This record gives sequence, C-alpha cells and structure tokens, in this order.
Amino acid sequence: MRRRQTPTGDDTGEKLRFDTDQMSQLRRLFGFLRTYRRWLLIATIGVAVSAALGLVFPRIMGTLVDTALDDTDTSSLDTIALILLGVFFVQALFNYLRIYALALVGEGVVADLRSAVFDRIVRLPVPFFDGRKTGEITSRLTSDVAVVQATVSTSVAQALFQGISMVGGIALLLILSPLLSLAVLTFMPVVIIGGAFFGRRLRRISTEFQDEVAKANAFADESIASIRVVKWFTAETSAAGQYDRDIRSSYAIAIRRARWRAVFIPFITFVSFGTLALVLWVGGRQVLNGTLTAGELVTFLLYTLIVAGAIGAFTGLYSQLQEALGASRRIFELLDEAPELAEAAEPVDLGRIEGSLRFEGVDFAYPGREITVLHGVDIDIAPGEIVALVGPSGAGKSTLVQLIPRFYDPVAGRVLVDGVDVRDQALGSLRGAMAAVPQEVQLFSGTIAENLRIGKPEATDGELVAACEAANADEFISGFPDGYATVVGERGIKLSGGQRQRVAIARALLADPKILILDEATSSLDAESEALVQAALERLMEGRTTVVIAHRLSTVRAADRLIVLAEGEIVEEGTHDELVAANGLYARLSERQLTA
Repeated sequence: MRRRQTPTGDDTGEKLRFDTDQMSQLRRLFGFLRTYRRWLLIATIGVAVSAALGLVFPRIMGTLVDTALDDTDTSSLDTIALILLGVFFVQALFNYLRIYALALVGEGVVADLRSAVFDRIVRLPVPFFDGRKTGEITSRLTSDVAVVQATVSTSVAQALFQGISMVGGIALLLILSPLLSLAVLTFMPVVIIGGAFFGRRLRRISTEFQDEVAKANAFADESIASIRVVKWFTAETSAAGQYDRDIRSSYAIAIRRARWRAVFIPFITFVSFGTLALVLWVGGRQVLNGTLTAGELVTFLLYTLIVAGAIGAFTGLYSQLQEALGASRRIFELLDEAPELAEAAEPVDLGRIEGSLRFEGVDFAYPGREITVLHGVDIDIAPGEIVALVGPSGAGKSTLVQLIPRFYDPVAGRVLVDGVDVRDQALGSLRGAMAAVPQEVQLFSGTIAENLRIGKPEATDGELVAACEAANADEFISGFPDGYATVVGERGIKLSGGQRQRVAIARALLADPKILILDEATSSLDAESEALVQAALERLMEGRTTVVIAHRLSTVRAADRLIVLAEGEIVEEGTHDELVAANGLYARLSERQLTA
C-alpha cells in the first residue's frame, strides 16, 4: 500500500498537524462518555482510592521486613500483617467498584457509538452507496468499533490509575532516597521516547490492517448474499481463494504489527528490569554502608516496580490509543458524511399532497461519470394519472423515477411535486407521500408483519389484514402455521416470487401513498401469480399518481399515457393505439419486446 511521502523539510509541520488531528479525534471519542458521567465519576473514585492504597503497600512491606529483622516480639509483626490484610480488602472493594462502573461505561459507549454510526449510515444519500461495498460499511460497525471499545471504556481510568501510581511513586522515591531516585528517573525518558516511536508505527500498521479486514469482510458479505450465484457457477473454489488471499494480506500486516510489538515489549521489559538491577546494586551498597535499612530498600524496590509498571502501562496505553485512532478515523469519516442531499434552509412541508408531477428540462449524469443519462426531459403528469415509461435498456427509465423521491438531484432543470421543486421540500414529507413496488422485491429477514409495518410502524393488525386482502396476500399468509408472524428469511427467500410481490404491494397499500412508482412487478411471474399480482396492482393504482416502468403489454394498455425514452430523451408520447399507429420506436418495441 502506497503512502504519501512527507518532505524532510516539512516534517515538523506534518507532525504538528497530525497531533492536532489526534486531539480532535480524542475529543470526539471521549465525547461519547458524557452520557455516563455519573458512572465514570464512580469509576474514577474507585481507581483513585485503589491506586492510593497500592502506594501504601510498599511502605507497609518495608516496615514488615525491618520489624522481622530487628524485633523478636511477634505482636508488632501480627499488627502489621493485619493492617496489610485490611489494605488489600479495602482495595479489593474499590477494585470491584472500578471494574463494574467501567463495564457499564464501556458497554454503554460502544452501544451508543454503534447506534450513531448506523443512524448515520441509513441517512446517507443513495450516491454514497453507489461506490462502496456493503461489507466495507458494516465492517465499521463491527471490527472498527471493537478496536475503539477498549480505549474508550478503560483508557481514562487506566491513565488516572497509572498517573496516580507514577506521580505518587516518584514522590515517595525521592523522599526515601534522592540518590537512588536519580538512577531510576534517568531511564524514564528512554521508555517514553521508545513508546512514542513504536506507538506511531503501530498506529499506521493497525490502520492498514483494519482496511484489509474491511476489504475481506466486504467480499465475504457479497459472496454470502449471492451464494446461489456462487453455487450455480460452481465458483466455491474461486470465492474461497479470493477470500483467502484477502485474509492472507491482512495476516501479513498483522504479522508486521506483531513484529513491532515483539520488539517493543521486550525493550520496555529490559529497561525496567535493568533499572531494578541498578537499584539493587546501588541500594545494596547503601544497606551495607548503613545509610539505608533493608526494609527501606525493599520499599524502594517495590516503588520502583510501581513506577516502572506505570510507565510501561502508559506506553501500552499509547500504543492502544494509536490503534484506536486508526479505527476511529474511518468511523468518523462515516459520521462526517453529509446525511442525505442538502435540504433548503426552510424546507416546504406540503402535508397531504395532490400528486402532480412535472419534469422541466431535466438533465442528469451520475456522480463521477461524464456520460449524461437524461437530456432535456419535459413531462407533466396530472394527479391520479397513470403514466408508463417505455424504452430499450439504458434509455434512462429507472434514472428518471429515482429523481422523484430525490435519491439524486438533476444536473439541470427541475423536478416538481404539486408545483414545488423537490429540492425545496422536506425530504421526510416528500418521500412519505410516495411508495414503490420494484421488480426485485427487497424484504427484511423478519416476519411478514414486520415487513408490512416498515412504511407504517403504528399500523394495527386489522389494517395489515385489510391491506393484504386488497393485495391478494391474506389467503396464503393465513395458510402459514404462524400466519403474519411467519419469518420470511433473508431477502424473503422463504416466499415465492408472486408471494413476495403481493407482500410488497400490501406494504405500499398500507403506506397509502399519493404517488406510486412501479418497476413492472409481473415480468418474471408465472401466469397464475401474474393474474393475482396484476389484480392487486390495479387496486393499488386506483386514485394514485402512478409512474410505471413497463415491460408487458397488459401494463401498457392500462396506462393513461405512454412516454417512450431512447438514449435519455423523450422520442414519443401518447396512448398505446396512437403510438402503434405512428409506426415508430414504440411500435417496434411492442412487436419485439412487449409480450402479453
């Protein structure tokens, strides 16, 4: 993976910018802690008391050693041992408080973060998803959030704990023996600089690793979703090989990360134990000279271990933080994406619309493509009118209907609903007045009732039944053992094509839209299913403005008007009989493609 090279002369500025970005990310990460301030305070108290009691332990141990060496009376020894036991007990209580409170904070923050990411994902505009894989996006909800979890939930408390231990330990070291303290403090810069050096590299490698894992997840998600295609073409070996290559690539990066960690941890360990060896050497000589007692040397050694452990923990926290920053960067990229297309400063809410549609000089090209899909399209559709869009593949029919709910904005011209530009309307009320029945019905893996209520969550059971009766769906649904509680499986796989279409029609009926968009819902059904679906569609279209992408003659004949598109332009317009008589493009299409 190529990375931008920073010129040597600008390295300082780049580091300063990088640190600023880091601080900005940290503020955003810890912003999720605000909701759990009370539990975070309780955890902080538990951490502070536990760390403070940890600093009492070495002093008691030193007194215990001196007492054991100098006093033949065991009563003092017994008292010190009981005090030590009491300290451990109180510390255990506050450790429980710390662990429990941090668990509440950590799990809550992760849940909030996942909810925030998913909320932003579902509000992103359609063009955002055109250039991204589903698995790559869902990876942000899983692996990236998991990496961030440990940092957000424990790093604050751990930093406080280790901070108290380190500052308190250094202060007590200086009180005990300034000479020995100087020997210990000499090694601190080595550990700190080493931690910063390794931490930066671990962050970059962890970012690469998360990117590779997201790529593998995206491929796995697509393969599982299209498993029937994989099996039809006996592509199991090919798919497994591709996934294995992606995983091996992430594995190679993980090994590189492990190599840096394998150097980093022994380095910290060597410096820490080297410091202990120096303390033992200098302190042992002081004990022999009588300037230091054996108990004071033990106390000093224990405080040295505490300080060394705190420094090591800080470097570990820094490394963990660098990894989390790499993952959080991608999470924040999602959170920073603009939700939907920009609304007007004061959007118009039309309320209950009449259902008129008008396209005025509409040109359109998909983002990132130079080819113009629509050219100067002018259409005027009256409320309640049924208009069929006809034309060869690639003529722009599907693109045209996607401009109505404002999934995209035209490059030039306007799309108006009830005489108001859709860009000036509130998206919620605009799309709330519409419904669609696509050719390939998309159902969620829950129950039939849950799928029906997507457009109207508050719908009663009676309303569900009424909609399904009108859609010729109630009979087959009632025939299932679980009725409306029947689980349809992923993408509705447990239902037949005709059943899925009728559930989609019932879903649209329940939403009671004024504008209806149909992508010929009967083109791939058998004759019996087509008749049932067609009858349901006729009931659905009654009194609604309907735009149909037509593939069948039966649908074309039911339309009030036909609009024929070719290469993004309207080439013909009229009724079926008028266009057949004109003997133009439509007449040729109807003869070759539109079959009853």
